Amino acid sequence: MTNPYCHVLGIKVPRLEEVKDHRDASAYSMLIVSLLEKGEGMTLQEVADRLVKAGFASPERALMGLKRCRPARPPVYRDGDLYLLDPHDDELDLWAFRLGLRPAKVPKMSLVRSEPEPIRGPDEPLTVAELEEAWRDAYMGGAWSNQRIALAILDALGGPRSPEEVIAFADTHCQRHHLKAESAQYWRSGAPIAADSDGRWVMDPAHAALASARKAVRERLVVVRRQAGSRPDPVVMAAQREALERQMVAKGEELARLRRVIVHAFPPDAPRAVVLLDVGKRELTTLLEDDLDRVPGMLTEFDVLIGLDIRRQLRDLGFDPEDRRLTDLGQTQKSMRLNKQGRTLKITTKMLIQSSCGISSPLGDPKKLRGYLASGATTSLRRRLESDAKALYAFYRYGRLQGAVRLKWGFLDEGLPVPWIQREEEQERLYGIVQRAHDEGQALEVVVGSAPGWEEPWARARMVWPRPSTHPYRGLEIVDEFGYRIDEHLVQSARRVMGHSSNPRAE
Repeated sequence: MTNPYCHVLGIKVPRLEEVKDHRDASAYSMLIVSLLEKGEGMTLQEVADRLVKAGFASPERALMGLKRCRPARPPVYRDGDLYLLDPHDDELDLWAFRLGLRPAKVPKMSLVRSEPEPIRGPDEPLTVAELEEAWRDAYMGGAWSNQRIALAILDALGGPRSPEEVIAFADTHCQRHHLKAESAQYWRSGAPIAADSDGRWVMDPAHAALASARKAVRERLVVVRRQAGSRPDPVVMAAQREALERQMVAKGEELARLRRVIVHAFPPDAPRAVVLLDVGKRELTTLLEDDLDRVPGMLTEFDVLIGLDIRRQLRDLGFDPEDRRLTDLGQTQKSMRLNKQGRTLKITTKMLIQSSCGISSPLGDPKKLRGYLASGATTSLRRRLESDAKALYAFYRYGRLQGAVRLKWGFLDEGLPVPWIQREEEQERLYGIVQRAHDEGQALEVVVGSAPGWEEPWARARMVWPRPSTHPYRGLEIVDEFGYRIDEHLVQSARRVMGHSSNPRAE
């Protein structure tokens, strides 16, 4: 039987005994390995028994450690007493890499370079290549005197040079220095450098300071080469970065092709009505009791299934998602501590939708919906459930655009991260959209405030322009035609506008 978790990750089924001594081994990471090993859900007691059998923990501490590690956090989720894995979660892939269960996505590269020239003795003159290597990205204004810098340059250039030529060489090959044309005025008599009748600087080849300068340059050359050998090669790093970017672009294109559907069933425990909202086509399909047997067949057309407590909904509908991606819109932070006295705010999905999308009544009252079912008011039931599905759609779109949902309550205005968008889909986030518009000199259309209307989603769109922020940690910001900054957290939808140049007020 195929292990569904390892099949999605593309790894071999691990054995707990082989991983338990890893440097990142902990109660939580061993919980992940145990679930990967079994390939299905387990209770905490079953996981604890497995840890004891593998010799990771004693019977007294195994279960206690699992309870204390906050086990129901991504990529682990809880379904009743069972703990399961989301194989498509980025965190699970990262844990597999950290624990040595999969290789690096970008293979290790090495650059074959020719051996550097051996360090020469103090009797041989310096070369331009030696100065370029020794002084690259170096701050020479502290430990080195202006006289020594000028002496080394004259030795490498092989003869008298004007002060301007020497200073230009230093500007090109040093990150920073204090050498100036006036520096010669402060050199003492008998210095290794003097000015000739043409004003050029001439060095004394027999002066002891010349050998000292050559020695200093070559000692620094030894240090630079030793440090370069201990650092990653920049050429290799650039190649690895390009390879990773290509992989991410390909993965992003693959994710963009996935068909997504929002599933909203009522009642949640025994569905008698289901609304399916095709996210890509923005189409609604409402099925009542007599047509519910069509739901599993319709769901097979989609790759990503989205909803509140989506796993329970699918189980009650009799649909096995197999290896499809599941997005639970209700699996966010459940509470927040308000003060040191322990006052706690219970966070609900309704509260988050209201805060994020500005929808006053995002979800229907269950009592009224049950009344519609009992009285046979199918039209009212259909209208309310479709309205709920549209609210969930707006909530899902906001979370993907912002990478978080908003919580506003009293003095609170917080962002709660949500795992509804992956790293490879960065271009679908607001930050990626703004960054690309800025790079290509384009304007954007954004919908600000409450969620866009269903019939005309861009009816309230306004033109904005990206510009570098004056805030040191903000990066880019968006401004309107008058140059006023738009709060990014209020943006509900955004898209680039082709053919529009930058707003002069945004410069």
